[in-house]
Amino acid sequence: MFAPHVHSFPESMLTELRAPARRLYAAVRRIPSMVSAPALLLALAVVAVNFAGWQLLNPSVEAPDFHGRVTGMAYNAFQRWDDPTQRRYPRIEDVDTDLAMLADHTRRIRTYSSSEIPQLPALAERHGLKLTAGVWLDRRSLNNRREMEAAKQAAAEHSSIERIIVGNESLLREDLTVAELIGYLKEMRKATRVPVSTAEPWHVWFTHPELARQVDFITVHLLPYWEGVPEEAALEHAMQRLDQLRRRFPDKPVVIGEIGWPSRGDRFEEARATPAMQARFIRDFVTHARANSIDYYLMEAVDQPWKSANEGRVGAYWGVFDADRTPKFAMTGPVENDPHWGDKALAASLLALGPILWFFAAFARMRLASRVAFAAMIQAVASLAVWLFALPFDYYLRPTDWAALVLLLPSLGAMVAILLANGFEFVEMYWSGNLRRGFAPRPLPDGAREPRVSVHLACCNEPPEMVIATLDSLARLDYSNYEVLVIDNNTKDEALWKPVQAHVERLGERFRFFHLPSWPGFKAGALNFGLGQTDPAAEVVGVVDADYVVRRDWLRSLVAHFDDAKVAVVQAPQAHRDWQNQPLRRMMNYEYDGFFRIGMHHRNERDAIIQHGTMTLIRAQALREHGQWAEWTICEDAELGLRLMQAGYSTVYVDEPMGHGLVPQDFGAFRKQRRRWAQGAMQILEGHWGALVSGERLSAGQRYHFLTGWLSWLGDALHLVFAFAAMLWTVGVLAAPHWFSLPIALFMLPLFVFFVVKAGFGPLLYARRVRCPASDIAGSALAGMALSHAIARGVFSGLALRRAVFEITRKASGNDAKATSSWRALPVREEAFLFAGLVTCAIGVLLTQPQRQLEATMWTTILLLQSLPYAAALACNALARVPERARASASATAGASSTAALPPASVAVLGAGLAPAGAGALGLAPATTGALRRNPGDAS
Repeated sequence: MFAPHVHSFPESMLTELRAPARRLYAAVRRIPSMVSAPALLLALAVVAVNFAGWQLLNPSVEAPDFHGRVTGMAYNAFQRWDDPTQRRYPRIEDVDTDLAMLADHTRRIRTYSSSEIPQLPALAERHGLKLTAGVWLDRRSLNNRREMEAAKQAAAEHSSIERIIVGNESLLREDLTVAELIGYLKEMRKATRVPVSTAEPWHVWFTHPELARQVDFITVHLLPYWEGVPEEAALEHAMQRLDQLRRRFPDKPVVIGEIGWPSRGDRFEEARATPAMQARFIRDFVTHARANSIDYYLMEAVDQPWKSANEGRVGAYWGVFDADRTPKFAMTGPVENDPHWGDKALAASLLALGPILWFFAAFARMRLASRVAFAAMIQAVASLAVWLFALPFDYYLRPTDWAALVLLLPSLGAMVAILLANGFEFVEMYWSGNLRRGFAPRPLPDGAREPRVSVHLACCNEPPEMVIATLDSLARLDYSNYEVLVIDNNTKDEALWKPVQAHVERLGERFRFFHLPSWPGFKAGALNFGLGQTDPAAEVVGVVDADYVVRRDWLRSLVAHFDDAKVAVVQAPQAHRDWQNQPLRRMMNYEYDGFFRIGMHHRNERDAIIQHGTMTLIRAQALREHGQWAEWTICEDAELGLRLMQAGYSTVYVDEPMGHGLVPQDFGAFRKQRRRWAQGAMQILEGHWGALVSGERLSAGQRYHFLTGWLSWLGDALHLVFAFAAMLWTVGVLAAPHWFSLPIALFMLPLFVFFVVKAGFGPLLYARRVRCPASDIAGSALAGMALSHAIARGVFSGLALRRAVFEITRKASGNDAKATSSWRALPVREEAFLFAGLVTCAIGVLLTQPQRQLEATMWTTILLLQSLPYAAALACNALARVPERARASASATAGASSTAALPPASVAVLGAGLAPAGAGALGLAPATTGALRRNPGDAS
């Protein structure tokens, strides 16, 4: 019976984009010659799995076949963009076309108004249709009179009218009293000779049995969906109500004025609306009705998108034809939830095939499991893109739906980018044997020439005992040809810098001290001053932070890497001491460590490491010739490494701790440090955007890491935006439900998938690469989540402000009582506000939206997930107050640390913050965990 259907840039920017576009085109053209037969077979296997997945999500449903015409259909003539509430009515030509179409599927139609389209009875007569004319009654007495007179006139003039229904759910809506409705019924029965009734749900007839005495037949609406009945029990439920009504009024014929099921919309209690459920219910019902001689009108002939304003999203989807007048389903054969899933699966497969083949060819060195896993991620992203593209064709999106989609699309785009970047890191790092570029210590042999090294230590307002401990460790170096320059800049308190000066004088002529009372450029400015004071014979410049106690063999183990003239930077990881016995310090230690066990190896594979401002060695000639330290960014260390890469130099990462520093003093210092890193990262991104996009001086791998490396931090910024948007949207849902509604469940589904997949990467990677207890993984995740708001603030500051202030990170010594800082001393009031706002909104949804079970639950869950980073900040604030336990040993235990801008694509292995739509926003808040020992399975 029915047949289903399928639903200018600035020149400077164009110049920047043309070069990478040409390279991409050339790479795509090379794919056929690069792809082997096994790779092609693997790609086709992924495509086959994709088809199987689409089929699994769209199973066929059995329903009885139905041949011939249905008994009747309820008909509203309004077209896709018509709306009677806005006085936008269909053209007569469109109504005539509709009736010609319906005449092939039924011989009887039911309408709801007689005055809106007075030509309709004549058109029905022309097409051989019998008409049950509706009289719309509400609280507008003048309109009621107009409806009554129009129906009387039509009944007198047109033989097509076989019945009249006066009022449609007028009592249910409480537009009329029973007495008023009876008055209208009596008037119509007296004025016409056709049978007259009124239409109400079954319970209204039981509540007001006196109505039955005033009608010629009973018209009942049986809509199990609105009673929350699941579809599989809906037909039996409806027939039970019909039987009860017949037994209650045995002398009156009973006509079902509306019966049906919606194809889409929000869940109502236990009732769900899907295309397959609609098709099965209607086919079950019409088959049963024919066998039992039931008089009925299907609800309804054609979808009416305008109804969603009054009936909610589901009101638009009751038609057996969509708003374009195409059948939604066939009345014979298998029923499918999405008849066009095959076309979508094919589109998704074709979209993914090229990138999959390219990945197989470009990363042929990778383990088979790694390549297949990432190919599956590419295919999943392609399927998501096709699914999102089809959404507007499957739904009649209201303005609020479009607004939600517009808010969610950037979040979904960010989530896809973050997942692919983290997924690539996961597949490369999880399976051993993927890494080829690794470095180990290269101790100088006895008697070998020692290159001259100048070690620079910049400090500002640091505790003198901490700096002195660092100087003493430098004095013990197992190396003879070096000097140490201590540059104290902008320290006003003589009690802080005078003891350091005195200690330097005691250490001998190898050590020199400089006090700069007022010096520009922050740490970079101090290091540039030191560079000017450096021994001209120095071949290598080393930099350590003021809190680092270095190993005696630091220089002897690493300087040999500079034998390669292309090497400009040799970086050792950072480790911490004195963190074991205080909960927050322990969490911070492990939060840092994951980057050095995972992210730095991942980046080192493509010579794209992040240089850090401590435990780093730099070729002095390269530093002097290529701009020294940048004073325009507060992450001068990471910027220098990138700039040296642009100059054609290479970098070396040796994953063996050569020194141990101190974790931040408290959560406030931890938070401030990460905000500075995020702000500096955005400065670097803006400052080097041209080179990163054009790729003229960087390899593809280097550009990839420096463009995607901070995606998760951008996700944190979107997370903050989405948190405010989600709260405002929820207020709209609660305060103005006619204008706002909960997002479509399918809109929210990707956010949950993102959370589950993203959260799954972390434990797996850490179990393989970091080797730390589950309790420390959880602790580091909590610490990482707690930084989300600080990161977001840093991202926005870095994007908006050209200048920034370098703020010193206070460090915690082993017995520092300040680690137990108070609430007022920590800047968590913003997080507390956001947490309270999101939780309040979640409670409001639960209390006011119980009937939308699935959508309300999903939206509430999203709000609570959004609140997790802010709850984590409050928890870390509290943990900072926990006293330190007595230490069992005074020996320093290795951990890891960083004082450079750690890119969260590597750091964010666990998290819980969703960005918009989410995510932060829509993205997961970055978190790291770790331990000292690296995984021995790879070359690195």
